[in-house]
Amino acid sequence: MQVVEIGAYGGPEVLRLAERERPVASTGEVLIRVSASGVNRPDVLQRTGNYPVPPGASDIPGLEVAGVIESGDVAAMAEAGLKVGDRVCALVAGGGYAQWCVAPVGQCLPVPAGLDDVAAASLPETFFTVWSNVFDRGRLQPGETLLVQGGTSGIGVTVIQMAKAMGAVVIATAGSDEKCAACKALGADHAINYRTQDFVAAVADITGGRGVDVILDMVAGSYVAREIDCLAEDGRLVIIAVQGGVKAEFNAGLVLRRRLTITGSTLRPRPVAFKAAIARSLRERVWPLLAAGTIKPVIHQVFEPAQAADAHALMESNRHIGKLMLRWS
Repeated sequence: MQVVEIGAYGGPEVLRLAERERPVASTGEVLIRVSASGVNRPDVLQRTGNYPVPPGASDIPGLEVAGVIESGDVAAMAEAGLKVGDRVCALVAGGGYAQWCVAPVGQCLPVPAGLDDVAAASLPETFFTVWSNVFDRGRLQPGETLLVQGGTSGIGVTVIQMAKAMGAVVIATAGSDEKCAACKALGADHAINYRTQDFVAAVADITGGRGVDVILDMVAGSYVAREIDCLAEDGRLVIIAVQGGVKAEFNAGLVLRRRLTITGSTLRPRPVAFKAAIARSLRERVWPLLAAGTIKPVIHQVFEPAQAADAHALMESNRHIGKLMLRWS
């Protein structure tokens, strides 16, 4: 089969088309003939040598796919309500940039009604991540206020729509007026241009000094101290990436006085059972919203596999709004 592999750690140019043996599904797994693969920030980190592949996972990048089940564990499929020939999207620990990909049955979801495979493949990585971190760890409730950093990223466009659908007030930050307008078009109640505004002051103004209940942060570093200033009493800060650095200094006294929670997680190394539980929640709570069009995939650009380097370069430029995708013929 044809794959996109990482020839050596480095820039986007190290990505190359190659031939690999087709994988074989084992117990609890299915083999998917892939129509489309999502391109995500962790793929870039893997390419640069900053995100090690979990033990047992494929070294081929790619964490989400969509396509047709060709074979697999029949009993496990039956238990999950799936069968050979079904169109599915799946979260995987690696191997997504390929014409065939093995996925745990528990991490597969049916393609939502009305979506093509490119749209479906844009869902798993961000939707699993958002549900796990914003709703499970962050415990966002209807009527609460969420601040999302990077509102036009793949994660951002997902969390804006999902949080609004669940009844939250959403404040998003973005790096241009155009991107702020895109956040509002997706449903954000407020959008802050972090290049021209101090987001701490803006949050205080928007909330009347109360602060927000939950923050989803992909920056960390120096942002942590400023985000603690943005939190309301009993607020929760959830860190899912460290683009601004792994070290942070903050006022621990505020954490004590306001009873704040600082948490975070990475999804890729978690066990199948953990991810399968997220999949069940998504199928029950979010998939009907996708089928109804209440939440919509946001695709910025679709690339051919031979253009994977261009997709990575665009992601690193931060010029995109929404998801970047690979489409397999």
